[in-house]
Amino acid sequence: MLVVVVGVPGVGSTTVTTKAVEKLKEEGINYEIVNFGTVMLEIAKEKGLANDRDELRKLNPEIQKEIQRLAGKKIAELAKDKNIIVDTHSTIKTPKGYLPGLPKWVLDELVPDIIVLVEADNSEILMRRLKDDTRKRDFESTEDIGEHIFMNRAAAMTYAVLTGATVKIIKNRDNLLDKAVEEMVNVLRP
Repeated sequence: MLVVVVGVPGVGSTTVTTKAVEKLKEEGINYEIVNFGTVMLEIAKEKGLANDRDELRKLNPEIQKEIQRLAGKKIAELAKDKNIIVDTHSTIKTPKGYLPGLPKWVLDELVPDIIVLVEADNSEILMRRLKDDTRKRDFESTEDIGEHIFMNRAAAMTYAVLTGATVKIIKNRDNLLDKAVEEMVNVLRP
């Protein structure tokens, strides 16, 4: 099975996913979590095109698109032999607008079974971001965060239309992490 998990920065999608995978492992159900950006960087390094994510972002857009496609293909190959969760972004907010995190050429390679959106209230996400001193994020208002969540939902449904995947929304509310993890476990369980 190939599952894509997305969420706006600060929502806790990686935390929910990691804890769900740990619980499933106790039941003998194994998943490997693969970060899409990391796979892209590995490919760029192999081709001598970039040494870090900053260099990757600055590559010619056509080269970036090809690296995206190759990353999708590599992940799809992994999913032939094991259950894979792709940790990525549904959309990327840029100064010029939102970019799709999974453009058609990537979806054509990946063909996910399920797309999971991890969400929380806008104000909860804002407070999590403000408390996280391990990251340098641009400030976004609660309205900006809400817009990004809306764009993620729109993109996820578009991805589903193109691939036949189902879309599941899991709420990761403050002090209710266990509930979000249990919901993710139920989605991932065969």
